[in-house]
Amino acid sequence: MFPPDRDAVATFVRFLGKNAVAAIRRVLARRLPTYSSMIEVQKICDLEELAGYRLLWDSWLTNSPRATFFNTWEWLDNYWRHFGDGQQLRVLVARSAGSPIGILPLCIRTEPHPFGRLRVLTYPLDGWGTWYGPIGSNPAAAMLAVMQHIRHTPRDWDMIDLPSTAPPSRDGGRVGRSMRVVGLLSDQQVYRTTSLIDFGGGWDSYLAGKSRKSRHEMRRALRRLFDRDDVEYIRHRPRPAREGDGDPRWDLFAMCQQVALASWQATSSTGTTLTHERVRHFLRDAHAVAAHNGMVDTNLLLVDGRPAAFAYNYHFHGRLTGVRIGYDASLGRTGSGTPGWGTALMLASIEDSCQRGDASLDLGPGETPFKRRLRTHTEASYRMVYVPLDSWRSQAVRLARWARRKLRPSVVDVGKATKA
Repeated sequence: MFPPDRDAVATFVRFLGKNAVAAIRRVLARRLPTYSSMIEVQKICDLEELAGYRLLWDSWLTNSPRATFFNTWEWLDNYWRHFGDGQQLRVLVARSAGSPIGILPLCIRTEPHPFGRLRVLTYPLDGWGTWYGPIGSNPAAAMLAVMQHIRHTPRDWDMIDLPSTAPPSRDGGRVGRSMRVVGLLSDQQVYRTTSLIDFGGGWDSYLAGKSRKSRHEMRRALRRLFDRDDVEYIRHRPRPAREGDGDPRWDLFAMCQQVALASWQATSSTGTTLTHERVRHFLRDAHAVAAHNGMVDTNLLLVDGRPAAFAYNYHFHGRLTGVRIGYDASLGRTGSGTPGWGTALMLASIEDSCQRGDASLDLGPGETPFKRRLRTHTEASYRMVYVPLDSWRSQAVRLARWARRKLRPSVVDVGKATKA
């Protein structure tokens, strides 16, 4: 390669201007680490082999700012034992100088589409949870190394589809930039918008963010709720088994299922409710594991000893993830002109979380009036997709998704929190 001509470089700099050159330098400084031959990637396709990384996985999770129960080894282990049939586990471990620096759990599943069946390389999440991605001591370098590995190994998949990716404002864009750098990013789309409650300012601050009418209704609902002698609010959040607890309180879990059967969830066909046959045993096993790890948060409202409403969450380091909520409509309302039992329970749990010092509650995706009333802001998760040019079925699916986005109202999101 010939050395650069100094006069040409000077002319180029003068053409761009000093401000533009400085901006380019700042962008380049933020780029991901250059892929190094010192970083190697190991492929793990077996749960028993993956169990050897459990302690390291746990230590990384503690330092991951957006980690939830869905990012734990135990979640993956339980999920795979229930739904792993017909899928290929593919966990990629990045090592630098022989030491692991990050893990990216993936799997290959065959998905039916109108254009045929596609082998999709994706996260083993199946719609549970809001955020997913690499964890480790250096997740950015690990993600880049993993993408390089995928790029340069024989392809046994038709499409890469990574939903539930954090917005660039939250993770520095490590997933999207890594895929783009190695040429494995075709589309970056908003996947889902989730509603969140920030407990940081306390109960008074939470109320201050609501309208005057809403504040009055919330205070009245709680006052009328706890003025009744026959109402009891129960919150069970065990410490981990290693600290001498880990009690799953199966009696409370059974009450949650009882309310679910008395609510709309009894007739739901989504296959994600607490009592649906497809996931009932899976969620029960997940409850046992979460309780053992001190990551379960069960909220119940009893009226005259009978469960009226429940809010079932996972929690990790003060961050709550709502799994399911429900109420028994046959019990009526909390009083004339007041919210129902489900809303009353949520308000009680929000006030309690503020007092406990919790950080946030993820209410999940969707634009229901219930979530709009309670949330403090929203955030979007993204879907990162790569479609090989020589896979016509994958290209057809990509085109169909593009057409659906054009035909329905777009979701406005810039990857930042917005006031609700």
